[in-house]
Amino acid sequence: MDLRLTDEQEMLLKASTEFLAARYPRSRVRDPQARPDADYRRQAAELGWYGLLVGEDLGGGSLSGEPVVDCALLARALGAQLQPGPFLGTALAALALAADGSPEQHRGVLADLLAGRSAAAWAVVDAGGDPAPTAGVSARRAGEGGYTLHGAKTAVEGAGDSDLLLVTGTSEAGPTQFLVPRDAPGVSVQELEGLDITRRFAEVTFADVAVGPEALVGAAGGAGGLVDRMWDIACVLTVADMVGAMERDFAAALEYSGQRIAFGRPIGSFQAVKHLLADTSLLLEMSNALLFAAARAVGSGASDGARLTSMAKSFVSDSGVDLVHNCFQVFGGIGFTWEHDQHLYLRRVTTDAALFGDAVSHRERICVLAGL
Repeated sequence: MDLRLTDEQEMLLKASTEFLAARYPRSRVRDPQARPDADYRRQAAELGWYGLLVGEDLGGGSLSGEPVVDCALLARALGAQLQPGPFLGTALAALALAADGSPEQHRGVLADLLAGRSAAAWAVVDAGGDPAPTAGVSARRAGEGGYTLHGAKTAVEGAGDSDLLLVTGTSEAGPTQFLVPRDAPGVSVQELEGLDITRRFAEVTFADVAVGPEALVGAAGGAGGLVDRMWDIACVLTVADMVGAMERDFAAALEYSGQRIAFGRPIGSFQAVKHLLADTSLLLEMSNALLFAAARAVGSGASDGARLTSMAKSFVSDSGVDLVHNCFQVFGGIGFTWEHDQHLYLRRVTTDAALFGDAVSHRERICVLAGL
């Protein structure tokens, strides 16, 4: 797999890494009261984060001509830094608006998202457990072109810190998406306690939320194809986040194996540890290869894009958890302390493994796509 980066991609990653180190260092990641603010979003927008999936004619632009690959590279860097923030939700909301939005939405809300003046979260996972992206929220016609939304979505990343919710549901016409203000009457955001302490997830309830026709993204019933593409991209970016965390955790374990002395020798010189590190390195290399194979296939619209996405999500979800546990073996007792960063990587990777479908559900999806 050719992973050579363009000069533009290198510049984005360098600038983004420097920004993250200065603006949201590990001390803030660990602080439960710290949240990405408007200034964080604005500076991230200046780096072009939120417009990578949007065409240049609408104010966005890819660095390499492969926008999903660009996003995956950025998501991998965010995972390595254990960053929270509205990247995934805002980027996907911008994609939905660019693809299906009205000219008024392009001039208004899309421009605000790209400039970091507002942030969005994607409310797509059914609170009742139905795996269909459109499940959980139903929309009924009300008034002149308006709708009433009812239902609930869960595991909505950054809902409490976002201005807008991109709600994927179903209407009498079929799959439909709406852009709803987080503080709209009838919208309830309940933050959830979870394993990952670097990010915040919420359950969002819609109790007969009235929205006007301007909230509709695209035509009623016409969102199915776009939602499928967004789901695949979300899976790819989640895999990228995992791989970034895996890379940083493995690098730390590898460094520690050369520093920790036992019986007068670095522990990395013992054959058992060498074998463990070699096997772990292979898991990481295979994960990277699958990640970018999926990113390129989805980005190009290849016929095997969905299959490769599920292959990447299933493999990396399992391999990521194995990798962080292998790193625990290298770190030994110090890796189990609160002060050490190891548990943060385990929390991040384990949570990512469950988001947008776990390994089992994606293996089932591969079978369905193959007609088995």
